[in-house]
Amino acid sequence: MFLTPLSAFAVNPDEVLPDPALEARARTISAELRCMVCQNQSIDDSNADLARDLRLLVRKRLGDGDTDQQVLDYVVSRYGEFVLLKPRVTAKTLILWGAPITLFVLGGIALAVYARRRAGKPTGKALSAEEEAQLDEILGK
Repeated sequence: MFLTPLSAFAVNPDEVLPDPALEARARTISAELRCMVCQNQSIDDSNADLARDLRLLVRKRLGDGDTDQQVLDYVVSRYGEFVLLKPRVTAKTLILWGAPITLFVLGGIALAVYARRRAGKPTGKALSAEEEAQLDEILGK
């Protein structure tokens, strides 16, 4: 219960930009970036030293005149796609998310083909003449 309000103070007062518009952009970008230490928190919510460094980097890049996309591209170029809380849709991510579905569908098709081939084949040997006669006698033919 005592640790709950700590995330509200993740952005320190010395990090805040004097321009409210730039600060709002910095907060928006910070909310999209993953803390590499906490891994399930944005750098905006994290108290880790690396998150603080990334928040300062974002604010510096914005102060230098970079667009939001340029800042995100710069951070991704340094830390990889993992730093994004919502990964971009690329060929790699489509393969990553599509492979299990594709394998599941292919497995279902393989099972259906196997079942159809197996259904057409007889499961035993043919009855002898004596066995057929016994069967006809039992069935009353």
